[in-house]
Amino acid sequence: MLQACLNGGRSKADHPSVPVSAAEITADAVAVRAAGAQELHVHPRNGDGAESLAPDDVARCLESLRNKVPDMPIGVSTGAWIEPQLTTRLAQIEAWDVTPDYASVNLNETGAVDVIGLLLSKGIGIEAGLWNADDVRQFVKLDLGGKCLRILIEMTFDDPADAEKEYRACKALLDDARIAAPVLLHGDGPTAWHMVELAARQGHDTRMGLEDCLLLPTQQRASSNADLIAAARTILQRAQ
Repeated sequence: MLQACLNGGRSKADHPSVPVSAAEITADAVAVRAAGAQELHVHPRNGDGAESLAPDDVARCLESLRNKVPDMPIGVSTGAWIEPQLTTRLAQIEAWDVTPDYASVNLNETGAVDVIGLLLSKGIGIEAGLWNADDVRQFVKLDLGGKCLRILIEMTFDDPADAEKEYRACKALLDDARIAAPVLLHGDGPTAWHMVELAARQGHDTRMGLEDCLLLPTQQRASSNADLIAAARTILQRAQ
């Protein structure tokens, strides 16, 4: 499965094609689906363009997407940086009337277990974000393997060799614990394309988009999310 991560916390100062408004996010969703993406990961924004978990902002984004790409599963982030106050973050998620298909939760964030429990109570799938082997140990200790839609192994290292080494440590711990949830492996910046290649070789899901990377595998600047997705799809097809 190839997921498109359209915007993350980036702004148009990072790249002029970063989608911010619901309309822009939706237009990009249509384009990346045509380029080969099967699912979406988006960060809804408020009227000022800032990332938001507020119910109205989430609903506006999701409703726009489902109007244009009704058959694409849609996930959102619950990152603590979006709303640092845990009680407010939980209240906002609790108030979601229009809900995503799934949401990512980073295990290294304060309140992650509370967020997971709340999402599950609302019938929202969980993407468990694991950044390193310590996160995997916590994930195993909490016995979350059977409760998650998938595991995100998220490698934020600058060096691809370090990222691959940490991925293998994480995967070994998951295998030892006999956790069978699907893995989505992705990198960030300098490691993004190496992780797509590795995911293809290992048979994992992966993702690509302007949230993770601004450059094509050739190191040329990508023109759009669809440009990045097309390049990732080529890598996956070559591996198959």
